[in-house]
Amino acid sequence: MNSGNKIREVMRFPFQGSREAVQAKLWRIGGESGWYFLTGLWKFRGLIDGLFGGVGFRKGRPHPNKLEVGDPLDFWRVREVDEKSGRLLLEAEMKLPGKVLLEWSLDADQLLQAITFLPKNKWGKAYWYLVLPIHKLIFWGMGRAIAKG
Repeated sequence: MNSGNKIREVMRFPFQGSREAVQAKLWRIGGESGWYFLTGLWKFRGLIDGLFGGVGFRKGRPHPNKLEVGDPLDFWRVREVDEKSGRLLLEAEMKLPGKVLLEWSLDADQLLQAITFLPKNKWGKAYWYLVLPIHKLIFWGMGRAIAKG
């Protein structure tokens, strides 16, 4: 969905495990657990980011299965975390022509995954649409893997 300067992609994945197992897997994302789908591409993206002066792929997180607001998570930063509702919001710290937010929330039987891009300008929009096919593949695979619990 494109709403002016905000581009938002929303995906829904029915749980294939229990809600608790899905949330536990979500809370372990990144660091040693990886990103559950094509982690090598995430690392490659981090390498490119580092070459352009960004944070690169800072492997790791402060705790293996606990997240707190402000925690670094590879090249993301935790912006919101609510264990009770099952909501997690990350902000990309990569060099990008805009701001990227990656959000998950859990309801009774499905995982909702949303990627929001706020482009800085028309070049930011062009960048997003250029990488959209690979993003759809990566984010779809990641969401599906998380929903397995």
